[in-house]
Amino acid sequence: MAANNSLPREKIILGLDPGTQVFGYGVLKQSGREVIAIQMGVVRLEKFRSHEIRLAKIYEKVTQLIEEFLPDEMAIEAPFFGKNVQSALKLGRAQGVSMAAAIARQIPMVEYSPKTVKQSVTGNGNASKEQVAAMVVRLLKINPENFLMDATDALAIALTHLNQGGKQKESSGGWEQFLKANAGRIKKS
Repeated sequence: MAANNSLPREKIILGLDPGTQVFGYGVLKQSGREVIAIQMGVVRLEKFRSHEIRLAKIYEKVTQLIEEFLPDEMAIEAPFFGKNVQSALKLGRAQGVSMAAAIARQIPMVEYSPKTVKQSVTGNGNASKEQVAAMVVRLLKINPENFLMDATDALAIALTHLNQGGKQKESSGGWEQFLKANAGRIKKS
């Protein structure tokens, strides 16, 4: 009997929910149809006064996760543009150093918008953070007493990556979306 080549080979996905206050991470292992969470956690960065030190800690953690788990791919939450431009810039820097750590180790990566992650994991693009966490706990059979919200967000991003087949299906908007949303605030030279 011929082997079934339609099942995916074993794959490790590193999911990241970057932030400059709390940085969430999760590592998934897919073997055939089975998906398990092999690591999850958060890095609390509030204690560091300097933004540069926070960025260095993020880079160090992502590098350590890559070296420890040797992920095949990385999935990261795409920039979220709120009304506070300074917060968006700080978040972008956290994402940038995370991406730099993956690039330095030639780890392929894909960004997913928060709405895409919510839709993929819960079926509702407007789901709350708590609804996403509850679904991640259920899907991955995680003890609900042991989860941390930003870690479940990171696992949700990794699950989205698996659900999407490792390809971003919709544009996260990126800088074009940001520029359109803030057209009145940007001076042209």
